Formats: sequence, C-alpha cells, structure tokens
Amino acid sequence: MKKIEAYIKPFKLDDVKAALMEIGVRGMSVTEVRGFGRQKGHTELYRGSEYKADFLPKTKLEVVVPDDKVEHVIDVIQKVARTGQVGDGKIFVIPVDDAVRIRTGESGDGAL
Repeated sequence: MKKIEAYIKPFKLDDVKAALMEIGVRGMSVTEVRGFGRQKGHTELYRGSEYKADFLPKTKLEVVVPDDKVEHVIDVIQKVARTGQVGDGKIFVIPVDDAVRIRTGESGDGAL
C-alpha cells in the first residue's frame, strides 16, 4: 500500500475528488494548508499598503491505495490538477506498512 499526498490549488479540489471517485478511490482526507515552493509567494495590496504573502493557500489531499493503483491515481491527479502555471503543486508517494479498520479489525488492503 502507498499513501499519496497531493498539494494542489484549492479551486481544483472538486475536480480532483470527482475524478478519483470515478476510478474507484473510496476515501480521502483533505486539509487546507498554506505554503510555498518555487513560487515563493507574491505581493498584495491592502488598504494602500503593499505586503508580501509568503505562504499561499493550498489543499493537501491524502489517499491510501493498493500498490497496483498508485500510478493510475497519480496520473489522474496530475492531469486534473494541472493548470500549466507555477504553483500547480506536488505529489508525494509514501510507503504504508499496514492499515486497520477500527470497526471490523480488517487489515491490509481489505481495510481500505
């Protein structure tokens, strides 16, 4: 199993969620986060004063999938979340040793 963490632009969340549900991804966690990468923030104007917004709003999407679905999930997220602009985000793949469904005690892929 692998955990896929995707940092995407917030307005792309609904599209990515729908696309993942279409391919059979049943559960996901979503967190509103702030950060920056190469984009390094931007300058904004508020009441006549200019200030630097170092941390930009992003959405962190987390899903755990069996090994055989990892590439497909990555492809779907990448295609749907891409705008072609700086700051489209990143995808990280992290190994998961085990998963346990608390209600039934199922473990491994069956817990997903």
